Amino acid sequence: MAIAMEIVISAEDVAFEEDVLREPFKLSSWVRYLLARRAATPGKRAVIYERALRALPGSYKLWHAYLTELTDGAHALPVTDRAHANLNATFERALAAGMSRMPRVWHMYASSLLHQRELTNARRALNRALRSLPVTQHHHVWPLLLRLASLPGCPAPTTHRVLRRHLQFDPDQAEDFIAFLVSDGRWKDAAEHLVEVINDDGFVSAKGKSKRQLLLDLCGLLAQHPEEVAGLPLPVDSILVGSIHKFPDEAGVLWTSLASHYARMSMHDKARDVFEEGITTATTVKDFRMVFEACVHFEHALIAVQLDERVQEESPLDVVQDCWLVDRDNADMTMARLERLLERRPELLNSVLLRQNPHDVQAWHERAKIFDKDPARQAATYVQAVKTVDPTKATGKPHTLWLALAKMYANDGLVDSARLVFQRATRVNFKAVDHLATIYCQWAQMEVMQQQPERAIDLIRQATSQPSVDASSRAAAAVGNEPLQMKLHRSQKLWCMYLDLMKTHASFESICAVYDRMHDVGIITPLLVLNHASLLEEHKRFEDAFRVYERGVNSFKSPHSDAIWEAYLTKFVHRNGNSRPERVRDMFASALLQAPPKKKKALYLEYAKYEEVFGLVTRAMKIYEDAASAVPACDRLDVYEVYILRATQFCGLVKVRNIYSQAIHSDLLDKDARAMCIKFADLEIGLGEVARARALYAYVSSFTDPKAHPGFWKRWNDFEVSHGDETTFREMLRMKRTMTAAASAIEMDAIRAAPKRSLCPCARQQLDHEGIDEQRKRRCLA
Repeated sequence: MAIAMEIVISAEDVAFEEDVLREPFKLSSWVRYLLARRAATPGKRAVIYERALRALPGSYKLWHAYLTELTDGAHALPVTDRAHANLNATFERALAAGMSRMPRVWHMYASSLLHQRELTNARRALNRALRSLPVTQHHHVWPLLLRLASLPGCPAPTTHRVLRRHLQFDPDQAEDFIAFLVSDGRWKDAAEHLVEVINDDGFVSAKGKSKRQLLLDLCGLLAQHPEEVAGLPLPVDSILVGSIHKFPDEAGVLWTSLASHYARMSMHDKARDVFEEGITTATTVKDFRMVFEACVHFEHALIAVQLDERVQEESPLDVVQDCWLVDRDNADMTMARLERLLERRPELLNSVLLRQNPHDVQAWHERAKIFDKDPARQAATYVQAVKTVDPTKATGKPHTLWLALAKMYANDGLVDSARLVFQRATRVNFKAVDHLATIYCQWAQMEVMQQQPERAIDLIRQATSQPSVDASSRAAAAVGNEPLQMKLHRSQKLWCMYLDLMKTHASFESICAVYDRMHDVGIITPLLVLNHASLLEEHKRFEDAFRVYERGVNSFKSPHSDAIWEAYLTKFVHRNGNSRPERVRDMFASALLQAPPKKKKALYLEYAKYEEVFGLVTRAMKIYEDAASAVPACDRLDVYEVYILRATQFCGLVKVRNIYSQAIHSDLLDKDARAMCIKFADLEIGLGEVARARALYAYVSSFTDPKAHPGFWKRWNDFEVSHGDETTFREMLRMKRTMTAAASAIEMDAIRAAPKRSLCPCARQQLDHEGIDEQRKRRCLA
């Protein structure tokens, strides 16, 4: 009433006053009054708000507008001003008037109290809000309560209680509570909540952390504060060991954390046991390196502490000083442990690789190499390797493990033990026949080195003997497929070893028998055929050598039989060329039948040469004629040149002319046909047949471009100058102009029809072949 008396009602207010007096419970009248006096003083507007709220105490719109104006005005003043006390009282009145059901009013009230740094009143107001509002509207209150808990002036117990209560409303925010516990030094509570979060399968981290990251946080907490976390429901070692089984990818970090836990509790022996278990069970190099380096660092730190204690604590009793049981000697023991650990590092690291893949042959060899100075452990390593490695799963060559073990025994003079190893290795079903054959070959070499060649030969003879059909059937039925031992008799490596042994320690007949066996088994090679024949020739068994050659060329096709044919023909012609011509001719016929096109030229020339020396010239001419049509186009010119040369020597000019004509009308390439015609023309000029030579030049000109081959046209020009007249010379010039024009037209057509992109090699080659065919057709038409 005192405020109302200070307010002066102006003439402009009369209409609004009459309106609110006439209808005091109508909200729109008060709203129009307040809007009309928006520029009035805060005191006058406050009186209007008070009168309106006295008439309408339950109007949220009036209370919100009134409290907003009071809050804006009070925030501009110091917190010690009375306006803040009046604002707080007004908020209380609003809540008492029924605004306690409005979360916005509570939010404005708590925000104002926080601005005034009234932390206790703000906490009480927010607690009242949580009790007044339904749970569905608590999300409007908790942000302010969390803001209160995060303020620097908020006591730690208050923050603890607020965050703990907030977990009941939003369990996903457990990480904030755990972070507060860690910052407040409540290590045990933090560890307990971390364990609960990790064990909760439905927990989803609000910060995006995975269960693995939370577990690492727990491990770090347990390792750094072992004494503070004592008394957890589950023992620390149980938690960490269980985590290792649950998350094996983080085994290195977990083992290191568990060892650090014991080390901080001065349980050094227990920490060493944990480090040892972590090192010996690590399955990755990363985990091994982490645990091993942590163990080395632990031992170094322990040695430093013990050495400091030795320097600071000097005993006055000499007897005690000299006693080896005194505590000062712990440093020596620790240094010895550290040296032993560093010495074991290669072995321990190799164990990690073998745990990853126990069938890694190279890893087993590296492990045995570690024990080079300890033959007993090296032998034990190889024995363990051959027992562990499964040849069907092995990475590498498993037979090398057996060979290394046998070699080690043989080098130590334990030949019987080496033989026993080889014997057991021959029963292993390796992946490849070559592996088993290598076992037998190395076994035979050992016997030879022990001056037992007969034993080596018997061993290889037994290995190369073909198993019986019954034995093969039983073996196949026993294992479901044919084992390698049943295929060993077809190993070429084993037969070559057999040959080497026989050549050194057996008779000539025995060596030939081995070669024959290899032919029968079907594992002979062209080189072995040549070696067999050479051996027979050395012992003057020429017919047997020729039978070997014959058997070889029947066993192989070109190109593998080319070397055999070459040797066979050369040797047979040299020895029986004059006495057995029919057989030589049959041999050449068979060789030509098997030879590929690119090899026929040499065979035909050799065949013709044989006929020239030992046979008839007519046969030689017939062979040259056959060769000219049988060899590829690229070799045809060379054959015709030899053919013409021999015909000139033996048959005369008529035959030579026929050969030239045959060559010109054959499927020679343009460049070869041009060269052949020029030679033919030279022959005719030498014989005085100028007209025939001119006809040849005219024929060649039909497929010779003057720009591409100016040498030919110069040659024809010189010919006409020497042997022609004006008419023939003009005819030559006319042909030249005609071919020039034709070549230009072809070039223009090619440019118009040229593809926009370059052709691939295969297409270009096809066009080249088509061009060759076109050249042949054009020459035929000419």
